[in-house]
Amino acid sequence: MTSASSNDTTPGNTGAKFRQHVTVHFSHCDPAGMVFFPQYFVMLNNLVENWFTQGLGIHYATLIAERRIGLPTVSLQADFVAPSRMGETLEFALEVTRLGQKSLTLAVVGRGGHQVRLRLQQVLVTTSLDGDHAIDLPADVRAAISHWQSTSGVSS
Repeated sequence: MTSASSNDTTPGNTGAKFRQHVTVHFSHCDPAGMVFFPQYFVMLNNLVENWFTQGLGIHYATLIAERRIGLPTVSLQADFVAPSRMGETLEFALEVTRLGQKSLTLAVVGRGGHQVRLRLQQVLVTTSLDGDHAIDLPADVRAAISHWQSTSGVSS
């Protein structure tokens, strides 16, 4: 994969993945007992928050509430491959596929056992919550992502 501009770094396949297990609860499901697809997006947001706090060591709540830096989703692609059902444990694996000047792209795969249930690609942009405009990715966030990628990057 090539960089979109000289300000972008494309990490390539570093193998760095943040993993999280989620038990499918009744509240995630439709009347048929399968995960109602918008609930996957809630799970995705929780995954990103936990990756920041646990994987990168940057407390997500502090980033938002105190530093006033937002991370809205500006693009989201989802492929729902197979249904997930109440009581199952899903594993989500997050990987950074692009680190830009003001945004980052994440690839997420959700599995139930060895079966892929969904694939997601999400683009997050860093914004000022005080001015509602895009800002450069903060230096400490960029450094934390780079460090996470250079180490094993595997975290649960």
